[in-house]
Amino acid sequence: MKAVERLLGEPVTRSAPLGGTADRIETGSRTVVAKRGPVEAEAAGLRWLGEHGDVPVPSVLAADDEWLITTYVESGSPGVRAAEEFGRGLAALHARGAEAFGAPPPGGPVDAWMGPEPMRNVAHDTWASFYAAERITPYVRTAADRGLYGPGEIEVFDRLCGRLDKLGVPEEPPARLHGDAWSGNVLWAADGRVWLIDPAAHGGHREQDLAMLALFGTPRLERVLAAYDEAAPLADGWRDRVGLHQLFPLLMHAAAFGGGYAGQALAVARGVG
Repeated sequence: MKAVERLLGEPVTRSAPLGGTADRIETGSRTVVAKRGPVEAEAAGLRWLGEHGDVPVPSVLAADDEWLITTYVESGSPGVRAAEEFGRGLAALHARGAEAFGAPPPGGPVDAWMGPEPMRNVAHDTWASFYAAERITPYVRTAADRGLYGPGEIEVFDRLCGRLDKLGVPEEPPARLHGDAWSGNVLWAADGRVWLIDPAAHGGHREQDLAMLALFGTPRLERVLAAYDEAAPLADGWRDRVGLHQLFPLLMHAAAFGGGYAGQALAVARGVG
């Protein structure tokens, strides 16, 4: 904890694991979260997402090449009002936009992470080009290298990539995405608000974050989505495209953990392709 004490400028009095590489740290004056690297992309993402306060995110208190120190947020219970405020705030956050599909946050690296897997943030002119090159193909290849897919399965994904621009995804400007908005990164806080933590932020299609919210069952999701749609109406058929946008996290999980995720991703690719 010497590095954490150096970054904070005060001694650590207590620490407790929060999961993964993160710890809850107490000093004589405050409680913070310390996460050990690589952290450059996450720090840039938190600053970018928190720029206008549309959805609360932890503040970056200190960071170096190995450690990220952020504010600690006390957990609470999911509430209807919080869900609706979150939906409206997420719509506002997405509308802040990004330089391009796949573009990293300002000052953020090209080489980032989503969970345990590397994730490249490379700017593309179109969503289809970005999604195929940076969010489908790399993870299919990794899964194949690990024996999860053979040539026939790879061909299913390749055909899908060639048809992404014909699957009805609306042409919209790139949105400012959290990028990993599964339920574990949606924190219902004691202050009565919903906070977003642990981002994999980049420019992308706004339907991506909404699909991530649905992937593992975010509480009060229908309230969130209704408030979002009221603030920033979604294009017709967006619910039919949820599986397409979930393909990336399913493939990432397949590459990282194998198991049933590989089969789920293949079933989605066959269904939409």
